[in-house]
Amino acid sequence: MEHKKFMSLALSEAVKASEKGEVPVGAVIVKNNEVISTAHNLTEEKKSPLCHAEFMAVQKALEALGTKYLSDCTLYVTLEPCPMCMGALLHCKIGGVVFGAFDEKTGSVTTRAELTEMEYFRKPKIIGGYMAEESKKLLKEFFEKRG
Repeated sequence: MEHKKFMSLALSEAVKASEKGEVPVGAVIVKNNEVISTAHNLTEEKKSPLCHAEFMAVQKALEALGTKYLSDCTLYVTLEPCPMCMGALLHCKIGGVVFGAFDEKTGSVTTRAELTEMEYFRKPKIIGGYMAEESKKLLKEFFEKRG
């Protein structure tokens, strides 16, 4: 499986976010084992709560593919998506989501809400907790430094 390769790339994106003072979350969208887009959180830089890594990666992928659906794509992200991001992922009909750390505060795949269980959405394939320790470590170090 290529999961490790793509999640490692998402972790690299999370490091980029951290270096910019952003919460370290990185995302990668893949189609047929080819990277379509990469992104990291830019909420501080762009001064917008919409600039989560997942949202940014989705927008780039849609533009790159010239479509409004990503049904044959997989998102790799270092943190379980929030309600906003999971909603966007469901609306663009993402084929799969592989996430690292579970988000006890706003996780909307399995932890706080199960948006994927809503009947009117096509359910993507989900793998949660993949390389979670590496993701949690980045988040912990970031918030410890921030105080």
